[in-house]
Parts: sequence; C-alpha cells; structure tokens
Amino acid sequence: MMAATKRIVFGVAAVTLAGSLAACSGSAGQGAPDAGQGAHGAKNAPKPAPMSGVRLIGDGSTAYTGKQPNVTRPQRLKPGQSPPQFVVFSWDGAGEDSQRLFSHFREVGKKYDATMTYFLSAVYLLPEDKRHLYDPPQHSPGRSDIGFNDVEGISETVEQLRGAWLDGNEIGTHFNGHFCGKDGGVGTWSTEEWKSEIAQAKAFVKRWKTNSGLKDAKPLPFDYDKELVGARTPCLEGQKNMMAAGKELGFRYDSSGIGKQVWPKKTQGMWDIPLQLVPVPGRAFETLSMDYNFMVNQSGTVKGDPAQHEFWGNQMRDGLLQAFDRSYDGNRAPLIIGNHFESWNGGTYMRAIEETIKTVCVKRDVRCVSFKQLVDWLDAQDPQVLAKMRTLDVGENPQEGWGPFLTTQPTAAAPSAAPASHAKPAERH
Repeated sequence: MMAATKRIVFGVAAVTLAGSLAACSGSAGQGAPDAGQGAHGAKNAPKPAPMSGVRLIGDGSTAYTGKQPNVTRPQRLKPGQSPPQFVVFSWDGAGEDSQRLFSHFREVGKKYDATMTYFLSAVYLLPEDKRHLYDPPQHSPGRSDIGFNDVEGISETVEQLRGAWLDGNEIGTHFNGHFCGKDGGVGTWSTEEWKSEIAQAKAFVKRWKTNSGLKDAKPLPFDYDKELVGARTPCLEGQKNMMAAGKELGFRYDSSGIGKQVWPKKTQGMWDIPLQLVPVPGRAFETLSMDYNFMVNQSGTVKGDPAQHEFWGNQMRDGLLQAFDRSYDGNRAPLIIGNHFESWNGGTYMRAIEETIKTVCVKRDVRCVSFKQLVDWLDAQDPQVLAKMRTLDVGENPQEGWGPFLTTQPTAAAPSAAPASHAKPAERH
C-alpha cells in the first residue's frame, strides 16, 4: 500500500497535521501506471467516451470546450437598485480523499444553487515518484510541506475538478508546497520567486496526464492559463509580492488578506477580497471567517473534547449567520468564507458550513457565487456606485434607503479594511 500523503492546516498558522489525501494504489514504491491503466491502476480499462466540442491543449490534460456552463452574465445595477447579497464559499487545497468532502460539497452546492471557489494545491496532481519536478523557491527540489499524491488520488481529484468547473464553480490556486513561516516561507518570497511558483502550479495542472500516466482519462475542460484568475496564499502570508506577480500574470483578485465586512476595493490593480472578521457568539472578540480559526479559538487542536463538538459547530454556524445577517440587513457587503476539506473536531465545521449554505443561499436577493463571478459583477458596475457602497461600515445600511443612496455621488472615503481593534490578538501565531 502506498503511504498516505500528509496534509497541512491551511489556516493562519503553519501547523502540520496528519491527514489522508490519497487511497491505496498498488504496492509500495510502485511507479506511475502505463498509458493503458485506468484511474485506479486497473490495466486495460476502457477508454472514456470523447467529450463533444473538445480541442485538446498540450498533452491533453486540459482542453478548450467553450464557455463555462452554469454561469450567469453579470448585470450592472440600475440607478437606485439595491445590491444583491453575495456570499462566497471557498476551499483551500481542494483535493478529493477518502472522506469524499469535495464531491459531497459539490452536491450541496447544486442542491442550494451555490457555486464556489476551489483553491487547488497543484502538488495534489503530482505523484510522489515525480516530486523532483517541483522546484520550490528557497527549498530543495522535491520538497513540499503537504506532500504529494498517488495515481488514484490524482484521478479522483481531477474527476472532482472537472465536474466542479462544469457545475459553474471556479478553480483557483493555493499554489504548491504550502511553505509558511520565516524559514523559506511564502512570506519571504520575492516577486520573481512567486512567478516561478505560479508557473509551476499551472504546469502541474496542464501536465497531470503525463506526470501521472493517466493518458486515457478525460481532460480538464478548461484552459488553465485563462481559468486561473485568483488565489489565496498559504497561511495568508506573502500577499504583497504574490499580488505583484499575479497581476503581471493576469490575476484579477486575491483573497489572502484580513479585513472587515465592507465592500472590496482594488489594490495594485487587483480586487483585494480578504477573509473577514466575524462574530464568535458568546465571546468578546471576532475571528476570521474560516473553519481553522474557529477551531484554534475553541479547542486549539483538531481533536478537542468530543462533548464540545456539537457546541463548537453550532458556534461557528451561528457566527457566520450573524455575519450574514448584518450584511444582508446592512451594507450588503459580500460575505467571504474560507474552509478546508477536513474533519477537525469530529467534522463539526463541515456540518456548520453545510447548514450555513442551506440557510443563506435560498434567501431572496442572495447569490452564493465564486470569487470569479463576484469580480465579474464588480467589474460590471459603475465605479462611482461601488465607491459609494464602500462608505458604508460593517452592518451599516443607508438611512435614506438604497434608492436615494445610490442615486447620489459618493461623499466620503472608503472605510479601512484593517482588522477590528477588538479582534483577539492571538489569531495569528
């Protein structure tokens, strides 16, 4: 049996934890299968039916298949029209493992009309025996703090990425080796080093067939050079230089910052859409809108007191719902939520996210969308209208109503996106 790969907690802190990304795939030390092997290493597996309207790119790992389905065209607000309430659910890492959380939340999204962003860690498409192909900045070739994958895990992850895009979801990037901290972490990387990291992340997606040996599998149905328009950095570090590199390479947004529930603005020519500080019910501080941060504040470990699991999940769910309500009834700023396909504290945060999705995404004027769809909408708006909406602080609604508010010119500068003063200082460590 091939050893399971190791995963990392994709939160604010750089904490490595054991996890399982890939299932068994033959005997230990087995190389990539030959071109006749199927997704699980079964020889002589039947070739998949060809996709209609497909023009393969490169080795056939990706393809041109036309416009993405299940995505609505953005519309500019009419004069005086109230903005919709956007909610973005996003996933860091985005690999399919034995927990089947990627496939599960795809189904949840379809059930409640929610599209999402999946920030892929591209080393999840690189098999262990090809690890030398990754040359990370400031580290030796073949090094990764989240390991690599096996052929079965790659096949299953690609299957979910393919289906997710066809469902209308976005495939962003969480880059590759997930290096954090001062010793060669992403926060120490130069713009040029980030360019190398981004180029390699694209390459692993564009050559997953060659690298895995799964040459007869269906391609990913998109051109990743065009699909990739945004990111979240490991541990929320290195944002400035990454954005400088990303802007040159065509990125349109970043979600690596820390901010408040206000309308986003552009930084370095890109939309800066941070994770947000949200309530922690029953506590006197706010935390980031991410499962990891709730876990750190509640148990400090992924395996806390089982008697508290239900309470902790309810606390996260209720905190996110409070954050939703203050935007929905207030400034209508997009609510940004970050997650991981992990079963921390008995899976209670996965339950909290699912209950949040089914509660908010069915409400009137609510659009649960990917970051890509959000920035498409932002780019379609009158810049003066967006500037006026940025004058509203957290939970603040226009006293005169949206009609009069959005038919007058902006009168004040946008509020700062800095963390609230009452946020718990130990959020980042």
